[in-house]
Amino acid sequence: MSSADFSTSTDYAAASGNSPKPAQPSVTTAGHAARVRAQNDAFRSSFAGGQVVETPGVVELPEADRIALLLAVRCFNSFDADNDPHGEHDFGAVEVRGQRFFWKIDAYDRALLGHSPDPTDPAVTTRVLTIMRADEY
Repeated sequence: MSSADFSTSTDYAAASGNSPKPAQPSVTTAGHAARVRAQNDAFRSSFAGGQVVETPGVVELPEADRIALLLAVRCFNSFDADNDPHGEHDFGAVEVRGQRFFWKIDAYDRALLGHSPDPTDPAVTTRVLTIMRADEY
């Protein structure tokens, strides 16, 4: 196999086992994630500063179950490397009354037309928290 069989030298290096080691997260990246995490935590724990969307499966829950679910999302703090690989606290799974639910925070531009150009800047970002039954995913 020669380097001509690959579209880039990076592809060849990866296939031949000679690829460079992954870069360590930079201070800028870590600082960015910390700012996003703080804003996501503040939003999730208060439901203030963004929009909360509930799927039909959540809206149809009995009131007591829906309240318990919303409280579980607000109090969620079981983040680990598996459910939070980027350290942004933007996803979680909770169980309420034997049912599994997911929640996800996305950072959109202010017009809700696409991703935010800077999720650390509330002036250009609208956070949307979606809560759904696991089987609605």
